[in-house]
Amino acid sequence: MTKILVVDDERSIRNTLKEILEFEKYKVDTAEDANVALELVKANTYDVIFSDIKMPQIDGIELLGMLHEMGCEAPIVMLSGHGNIETAVECIKKGAYDFIEKPIDLNRLLVMIRNALEKKSIVAETKVLKKKVAKKYEMIGDSDPIRKLRHMIDMVAKTDARVLITGANGTGKEVVARQIYQQSNRVQMPFVEVNCAAIPSELIESELFGHEKGAFTSAIKTRTGKFEQADGGTIFLDEIGDMSLSAQAKVLRCLQENVISPVGSDKQVKINVRVLAATNKDLKKEIAEGNFREDLYHRLNVIPLHVASLNERIEDVPLLVNYFSELICNEQGIATKTFTKEAIETLQKKEWRGNIRELRNVVERLIILSGDTITVEDVTAYAAV
Repeated sequence: MTKILVVDDERSIRNTLKEILEFEKYKVDTAEDANVALELVKANTYDVIFSDIKMPQIDGIELLGMLHEMGCEAPIVMLSGHGNIETAVECIKKGAYDFIEKPIDLNRLLVMIRNALEKKSIVAETKVLKKKVAKKYEMIGDSDPIRKLRHMIDMVAKTDARVLITGANGTGKEVVARQIYQQSNRVQMPFVEVNCAAIPSELIESELFGHEKGAFTSAIKTRTGKFEQADGGTIFLDEIGDMSLSAQAKVLRCLQENVISPVGSDKQVKINVRVLAATNKDLKKEIAEGNFREDLYHRLNVIPLHVASLNERIEDVPLLVNYFSELICNEQGIATKTFTKEAIETLQKKEWRGNIRELRNVVERLIILSGDTITVEDVTAYAAV
């Protein structure tokens, strides 16, 4: 049952709201002041909170701040008999869900409760989805290379320093970027990923910086680029070693001046973006061959992080196998399958040229083609396919 808290120093208003809401099948608690409300919130979980603004000792706006500091996630609606636009704006800025003037319109009150409950439900669903995404990008392993990498991530994540992540294909460079983002101060802002190798060279500038309508033949409408989409957050430039030289020049200017210019436009757009980049190429070799700008390399390479290959951290295979087994079985909607000790030992002896990505594919293949317990015979039969 939906639980609502009404906070108001006037007994008549408390009782009236309680009667109305209980008639609508809501469970209602009341509090005559902020101190009582705080105690009730500590002891109960509410779906919606209504609070008067004008109250003795601690007013409603102060209570609003205290509830947020406590981690209260219920939508909070402010009530006032002396409502004005300035007060309403102040409440919303401080995190109130909405503002209602007294005398309270019953229909508006009930519609607001329904909307607030829908918002609470959406927020809860979003948290579940974020947890799923976070699990997908967990860094699994306890080997020395992984412990060192975690230590470096812990040191750099809270800063705004640019990071250049290197490593072979399939080692988990995106996982490292996601870990940095998840631990950063920008985690509530966007994380925008760009695969520079997957975008044709003639479109990379438009993809990164946006374009104006008519800037080129297929530009039928104005488009916002990835850098602008990531404003306030983090942009991850994956496989940056494949970026064209002309795009590199624009990225360099963006990093130097924190401004971008959409293709076909003279305007400059100010941005605030943290840049994480990754590549499987030797950028120093690419610089020597004229394929990568040295000045851009030094701009990006503030914090270099190298991700070891799976063959360099083979002791992590058992942990990775168990992790992928649970993840894949959940995705497939089947009971988690187990690997025998001999099966895992056989997997540890394999040369993993495709690194973590190859291991995941092999685990998925074994789960699909094998029984409830995956044996060394299964590994021999299917792992080398």
